Amino acid sequence: MKKIIIIFFTSITFFLLSSKIINPELVVKTIYNNKIEIKLPNDFKIMSEELARLKYPSERRPTIIYTNESGGINIAFNITESEINQDKIEFFTEELHKYFKNLYPSADWKNYGVKVINKRKIGYLELVTPAIDTEIYNLIFFTNLDGKLVLCTFNCTKKNMSEWEIIAKEIMNSFKVI
Repeated sequence: MKKIIIIFFTSITFFLLSSKIINPELVVKTIYNNKIEIKLPNDFKIMSEELARLKYPSERRPTIIYTNESGGINIAFNITESEINQDKIEFFTEELHKYFKNLYPSADWKNYGVKVINKRKIGYLELVTPAIDTEIYNLIFFTNLDGKLVLCTFNCTKKNMSEWEIIAKEIMNSFKVI
């Protein structure tokens, strides 16, 4: 009986040690001149300009990109020139949903809609999109700041999605305009 118990506990220990358990410490960061507060993984750093140019080749790349050490998991922020207020969040969510459905007809849609987070309407799109050599999990969320649209995007590869999806939603649910 002792051998069976030892083998069982040894197997459980091996399983727990070999399983990838992602549970980063989320800390509150403020961005855009202390106008936005959001929880981000403590070990994420602002992406270097060189890596940002490679990963986001468009000149309209996000203005702030936080990333993990490998550069494979990113949280990007951008204040656009698009004028928007809280009354237009539902409309913009529907329009952005249509745009992404046309842009990525083969996307795997998880969800989209509008939530109230910290007393503010936040639109969001959650989908997996094709890329050159993999698929990318995206959680895009947005609201208004000083009359302009602020876009936030969490992304990682589909293979990392099961580990990061809940964390991405926790990040979105911490979003606060101050």
